[in-house]
Amino acid sequence: MKQTRMVMGMPVILEVIDSGVTGKIFDDVFGYFGYVDRKFSTYKPDSEISLINRHELTLEQASDDMKAIFMLAEQTRLETDGYFDIERKGLYDPSGIVKGWAINQAAEILRQAGFENYYVYAGGDIQVSGKNGQGQDWRVGIENPFNPTEIVKVLSLQNCGIATSGTYIRGQHIYNPKNNDQPITEIVSLSVIGPNIYEADRFATAAFAMESAGIHFIEKMEGFEGYMIDRHGMATYTNGFERYVSHA
Repeated sequence: MKQTRMVMGMPVILEVIDSGVTGKIFDDVFGYFGYVDRKFSTYKPDSEISLINRHELTLEQASDDMKAIFMLAEQTRLETDGYFDIERKGLYDPSGIVKGWAINQAAEILRQAGFENYYVYAGGDIQVSGKNGQGQDWRVGIENPFNPTEIVKVLSLQNCGIATSGTYIRGQHIYNPKNNDQPITEIVSLSVIGPNIYEADRFATAAFAMESAGIHFIEKMEGFEGYMIDRHGMATYTNGFERYVSHA
C-alpha cells in the first residue's frame, strides 16, 4: 500500500509492504508530519519556532519536542566543528535537522505498529526498512544535479537512511555557519547513507556546508558513506560507497 500527500510544503511518500496494513497507519504517519510542520515551520507565524524567534516564547517554556530538537542541534554543532548551526543572524531555523528527525520518528511509528517492510520519503530524504514489494532491497536513485530527470547511481538499501543536500533544486538554502554570507559554489550535491535518516540528514547538511572537504568528513565517520558531485560534474565518493551500488 502506497500513498503520497503534500505535507510540510513537499510531497511525502509512504509505502508499507507488510500484510495487514490499513489506511489508519497512513493517517497516523501523515498526521504526525502535519504536527511537525505546525510546530517547526518558520513559514507559519503561529508555529512554536516562530513564537521563539519573536521572543514570545522562551526555550524553557517550549514543548519537549522543541527542547529535544535544540539539544540535538547543539550536539550536531559540536560534532561537526560548528558547520551545523540552526541559529543565523539571531533567528533559529531547525529545518536542517527536523526533516530527518521527523522521518525517523515516522518510521518508529510504523515499527511500533509491527510493520517491518516500508519506505518513508520526504523532500529527498529517505528511510527504508526490510524489503520492497518484490522481496528485494529497496532501490534508491541519486539524481544528476545538472539534469534531475537522470539518475547517476542506483543504490540497493536495507534498514538505513539516505539524505541528499544540494543547491540544484532549492537554490542557496544551505549556508556555511563560519561564513554566513558566502554562497556554497564548490559542490552541488552530497548524498549520505547512514544507520538511519536522522543521522544521515544532519551530517549531510553539515558536510555540504564544508563544501569539497565534506566528503572527507563523511569518509572518517564509521557507519556512513557519501557521494559528492562538484560544480564541474565530477563525483567523489567514500571507500565503502560502492557496495551499495546496484549493478542489476
